[in-house]
Amino acid sequence: MVKSRIKFSHSFMELVQTEDSVLLFVVAWTITEIIRYSFYTFSLLNHLPYLIKWARYTLFIILYPMGVSGELLTIYAALPFVRQSGLYSISLPNKYNFSFDYYTFLILVMISYIPIFPQLYFHMLHQRRKVLSHTEEHKKSE
Repeated sequence: MVKSRIKFSHSFMELVQTEDSVLLFVVAWTITEIIRYSFYTFSLLNHLPYLIKWARYTLFIILYPMGVSGELLTIYAALPFVRQSGLYSISLPNKYNFSFDYYTFLILVMISYIPIFPQLYFHMLHQRRKVLSHTEEHKKSE
């Protein structure tokens, strides 16, 4: 039974990995991480080029919704398989008297994006205004 479940999970991973939504979030998060770690590296070296700072506080405007959309679409594409297969779910009865429904968990994760995404996104917009306007004021005073 374990062997067939692993084989079944493997085919599921191949199925989900062919979704365009995976490419969407992989590209978005890859670009985001390259920019973020470039920003941190140059900051540690006390030599932060304006282009890196600008990219860090501007490109998220497109990349963040793109990445989140890719994540949500990928989870959504996985839901039918998760429900049908019972993937990562634990049903009663068992010796621990505990149950877990991964399908429901994924739906709750998707719903959690509703209040969380806007908070994070608007926080970054606020940071952008603060950091980039400070840079512009600094450039004008020189």
